[in-house]
Amino acid sequence: MPRFSVIVPVYKVQAYLHECLASVLEQSFGDVEVIAVDDCSPDACGQIIDEFAARDARVRAVHLDENVGLGRARNAGLRHATGDYVLFLDSDDTLTPGALQAIADRVKETGSPDILVYDYARTFWDGREVRNQYAYLLTEEGPASFQLADRPGLLKLLMVVWNKAYSREFIEREGFTFPPGYYEDTPWTYPALMAAESLATLDRVCVHYRQRRQGNILGTTSRKHFDIFEQYERVFEFLDQHPDLDAEWRPLMFARMVDHLSTIFTKRGRLPRRSRAEFLRRSRAHYARYRTPGARLPRRSRLRHALVRLGTHRTYRALWTALRVTRRAGRYATRARRTLKAAALQLHYRVQLRLPVRENEAVFAAYWGRGHGCNPGALEEAFREHAPHVRTSWIAEPAHHHTIPTATRRLTPGTAAYWTALARSKYLVNNVNFDRRLVKRPTQILIQTQHGTPLKKMGLDLQDHPAAARGTDFAALLRNVDKWDYVLSSNRHSTLVWERVFPSSYTTLEYGYPRNDRLLKASSREIAHIRETLGIPEGSTAILYAPTHRDYRVTQRLTLDLERMLRTLGPRFVILTRAHHAYDAPLARAAGGRLIDVSDHPRVESLCLAADALVTDYSSLMFDYACLDRPIVVHADDWDAYEAARGTYFDLRSFPPGAVARSEDELIDIFATGHWRGSRSAQLRAAFRERFCSYDDGRAGERVVRHVVLGEQVPAPAAGGTALPHQTISAPQGAPHPAGG
Repeated sequence: MPRFSVIVPVYKVQAYLHECLASVLEQSFGDVEVIAVDDCSPDACGQIIDEFAARDARVRAVHLDENVGLGRARNAGLRHATGDYVLFLDSDDTLTPGALQAIADRVKETGSPDILVYDYARTFWDGREVRNQYAYLLTEEGPASFQLADRPGLLKLLMVVWNKAYSREFIEREGFTFPPGYYEDTPWTYPALMAAESLATLDRVCVHYRQRRQGNILGTTSRKHFDIFEQYERVFEFLDQHPDLDAEWRPLMFARMVDHLSTIFTKRGRLPRRSRAEFLRRSRAHYARYRTPGARLPRRSRLRHALVRLGTHRTYRALWTALRVTRRAGRYATRARRTLKAAALQLHYRVQLRLPVRENEAVFAAYWGRGHGCNPGALEEAFREHAPHVRTSWIAEPAHHHTIPTATRRLTPGTAAYWTALARSKYLVNNVNFDRRLVKRPTQILIQTQHGTPLKKMGLDLQDHPAAARGTDFAALLRNVDKWDYVLSSNRHSTLVWERVFPSSYTTLEYGYPRNDRLLKASSREIAHIRETLGIPEGSTAILYAPTHRDYRVTQRLTLDLERMLRTLGPRFVILTRAHHAYDAPLARAAGGRLIDVSDHPRVESLCLAADALVTDYSSLMFDYACLDRPIVVHADDWDAYEAARGTYFDLRSFPPGAVARSEDELIDIFATGHWRGSRSAQLRAAFRERFCSYDDGRAGERVVRHVVLGEQVPAPAAGGTALPHQTISAPQGAPHPAGG
């Protein structure tokens, strides 16, 4: 008997079915049966199911003689289910990698509850993934299992069957089946949650819920939406049959019904125009029939309930017209205010440009308005330490203001104070470009710190890589470069690249990167404190996984099953996951434990100090982490695609900072066998450090301040390798092939 039965009802989804079934069968947890129910689909779905069943004995193909609809197709699948737990998956959706293992682990942790509720994310045709807005309700804090009365907020979640794992014994005991109709999930999900003696939650996205451009059943204009009335009748019939549940849940079910009815009515495109008045009349009848004293309504829901209670189409049209006029007027007023404000700010900036430059002021920024960090952050700290007479300010969006030191003035982009600082500060420091409208004055000094040693092609070299350039205006880029007075370089390789791809009259300071100063000066006590703060258990081996972004993809690329990696390596290992700042979504959603997402941590230097090893692909973080002389493993499973889309200055596989893995299995093997910290990896790392880390000695920030601000003649540290960026850089003579460790 398998642990899980995954029931997939299938109808007219031939374009998505292969991906759906593969997402289940390719899970790392294999104790599963897939019951694919062909609901007499007129396309190739039946054939696809049969092909999967022929290849994999875990797939059971069920072909219905007639089209019976989604609910009854699920019932047909239930009759064949033999697993301990039943999961439902719509045939155009997918399970996320590692989902079944996470569900199995959580079921075990929580004592085999009747229902386990997990999370989903909507996926769109343009590659976007948006997690459920009520994900916070799935917190795993508190009792492992509970009843709905303990956490009634779960009823705010989307009432669907496919975000839950159900004990088959519970389903059979309660006799749950799906009715026919459009809204068949409603009379299943509500009663199941109310009847369950034990519930549990899993705070993890396990399902990708595909948002199809067309063809979504509930988004279709049809009278079939009238089915909602019959489905709520079934919900209240269930309560009538269970007096022990009726008193507690009827008021809430009444409120949920009214909210649902008003949502269907107000969603444009759901109801045919000629049936809207009839829908309101029936809603009013249901309101009167099931009205329950004691139903508490949030303030924002009262208008909706009043609409349903009155049930007149004329009233709705009057309210809708008034709201539409009010909103349109508000939009025009807002647009006018923004235009006037922008004009006033630019006038203010032009006035400030005529006033004297403030010799003892410096303004800093990084990554287009993000928080205090990277080279500008380290340099700002060096300004305060070595040139305390200079007042420092930091530009960041309000969401990142908490990262700015208290001694540093906080500036918000687009404000009058922001434009004043750009116009009158003597020193301007950034790791990207400032606002394109910046007018750099002759007496101002602009320091371009850069934000990494270049492995990938940069600047003018992107002209031959349109996928990475993405419409870059190279003439505008060079106009910005002409504003630079100083450019920081961390090694001779960087110097040669910067001066060629960003050609101008600036001065290159081969002083090392200020952000690496902390890596070389941190004490063991500070490192221990960081590890404790991050929740790394004492004695654990912490791996920092920090991949870079892909120019050939719109969405974040998740190729590693990190949970599988941890299971294989054992309890001694912990993985810190750090998503690239170009993506909004984290790499992992695990709540604590041995998989810790640190994407929002403000200081990557702290993460480097906390980690015993770095796993990355082509991120420039490897050049900084190498300063620590700790193991680095390169996961280069898509080098050819990355090289084709972005272009690189040398083949990292031929001159790596440590072991190279070309697959997930190779990566796990490198850690399981100890090659990640073996002598061959150490030899590769030493050669890498010699070429790329020779300028970093913990005093880069001090050197910049003493030279640029205090006017001292500060010699550069001893230069490292001088290989030209287009030369072939190869592993040291006699070094073994990097894939071995």
